Amino acid sequence: MPRLKPVPRDEWPDEMFEATKKLFPKNARHPHPIAKGRPQAPGVMDTFALHPELASAFFEFNTHVLTSTTLTARHRHILILRVAARRRSTSLWAQHTFQARDIGITDEFIARIAFGSDAPFLEPVEAALIRAVDELIDDGCIGTATFDALASALEPKQLLDVIFTVGCYDTASRFMNSMQFETDPDYPDYLEKTPAADR
Repeated sequence: MPRLKPVPRDEWPDEMFEATKKLFPKNARHPHPIAKGRPQAPGVMDTFALHPELASAFFEFNTHVLTSTTLTARHRHILILRVAARRRSTSLWAQHTFQARDIGITDEFIARIAFGSDAPFLEPVEAALIRAVDELIDDGCIGTATFDALASALEPKQLLDVIFTVGCYDTASRFMNSMQFETDPDYPDYLEKTPAADR
């Protein structure tokens, strides 16, 4: 049971519909994630409708992270899934395992992200991305060794996008966990019907 009573879509204020326009920018670097046939986040949008001004601001930020980031889709998903794993956000994990599969990330690699930066067969930059999430969550700062490892592989804009991607999804996970949203009940069916990536 959500802690705040959500606003049903047919009762959304006009400002909430206006806020949702921020989710679909015109000049995105990356395609918007597939939504049809994928796990949803029940209650999230209807809860945002309680505060359309906040929704508008967050949607613009979140949309940059999803569709306008300078990071590759693979690197972005490593960060998001590691945040979901560390924050034990089942709703976030459910959604983004499918988004990761959609870009070709295997279930085996997803398991390595959950295991952590000491998982076998990670590229150095991939291990550094996972460590960056852990250090930002644990210490509020990327450590020198991890930052240097990232800087050896990423451009300055990408380094900034690393920090803000983690911050964005850490905030999203806190929101989802605090509101006690339930994972999409159809998640097991999606897993069964959607084949895992094979590359």
